[in-house]
Amino acid sequence: MLDENANSLKRVRLAVISAFIINGFMMGTFVSRIPDIKIVLKLTNAEIGFSLLFISAGVFLSLRPAGKLSAYFGSRAVTNASYFFMVGSLLLLANVSSVWTFRLALFLFGWVNATHDVAMNAHGVYVEQAMKRRTMGFFHACWSIGTLLGGLLGGLFSQNQVSFTSQELIVSLIISLVAIGFRSLFLSAEVDRERRAKSEKTESASKKKKHGRTLWIFGFFGLCAALSEGAAGDWGGVLARETFNGTPFLATLPYIVFTFTMVVGRISGDYFATHYGVGRSIRWGGLLAGTGLLIGLVIGGIPAIVFAWFCLGLGLSVVIPLIFSSAGELATQQYKGEISAAEAIAHVSGTSYFGFVIGPPLIGLLSEVVSLRWALLLLVLLTLTLTRAGRVVNAH
Repeated sequence: MLDENANSLKRVRLAVISAFIINGFMMGTFVSRIPDIKIVLKLTNAEIGFSLLFISAGVFLSLRPAGKLSAYFGSRAVTNASYFFMVGSLLLLANVSSVWTFRLALFLFGWVNATHDVAMNAHGVYVEQAMKRRTMGFFHACWSIGTLLGGLLGGLFSQNQVSFTSQELIVSLIISLVAIGFRSLFLSAEVDRERRAKSEKTESASKKKKHGRTLWIFGFFGLCAALSEGAAGDWGGVLARETFNGTPFLATLPYIVFTFTMVVGRISGDYFATHYGVGRSIRWGGLLAGTGLLIGLVIGGIPAIVFAWFCLGLGLSVVIPLIFSSAGELATQQYKGEISAAEAIAHVSGTSYFGFVIGPPLIGLLSEVVSLRWALLLLVLLTLTLTRAGRVVNAH
């Protein structure tokens, strides 16, 4: 089922790249306009903060159904269908008139984005297997590039006073064109259908328990990475500006460096995983992130914090793509016929993505007890925990 000629696989890879870019692009265009939405709907900081939790609710509640849908209909079908639900959620989001319609739209936005996320990651696993080389890191780098492009477009529109409604109409048109242009380039639906048929067989309780336990462990390490990634992205600028008296421009440097190294690390991560192994790449990544952050926090000052966020971005960049890839491999090889790649990824991402939600507020609460600088030592502990993840991944 996975045998494809070289030219065909290049087209498939291009289709998956487009899916990752669009998923990130969709998120970037929205996040960049949150300040404008806040003004239009006349929301307080507390109201906008509470409203954004509805995205997380949509994400978490969608992950299990997304895995089941991708296993039943195939990741190709779900990825393609999700594009058009994306358009619907964006158009709804662009036409809200009250805080509760806004929250409903955010819930649907999170649901659709996560469903597309699970399907495209599952398809990425099959593409890796068809190409017989690692590409998941590059796919996730494309997601980061998509968020950057979306953020730049949103910022440009905001600067030129283009309404959020007009922006989302343009974004919806872009998504529709990409969906139409790439819909036929994905791997055949038979790739998933084969696994779906097998997954319908009765599996033993012991095997269910075994792969369930393994995926929970993978999810825990994904949680450590996601919590660190989310907290680093949100608190680096605050640390630079308030703790070390950085100028507004210097305060942006930790996030800029972090984002840049995440992209570079994910692009190069496939090479390192291929030549040095997945477990070793994750272990080295965790060690680099943890020790770099510890050194930066102890020394202090803007240059040290920029160095710390450089190490954090580079070290964390490989972790989630390789954990997702390993979960998919586990499903299609060791537990073939017991669970689909999409269901495995949904299981792991459901645990992992919780880190993005709890990371920033957890650091905020700890900073009230100690200080922001020393509260961030929690990330040192979490990233160094990832050195153990490398051994666990290798063991499975």
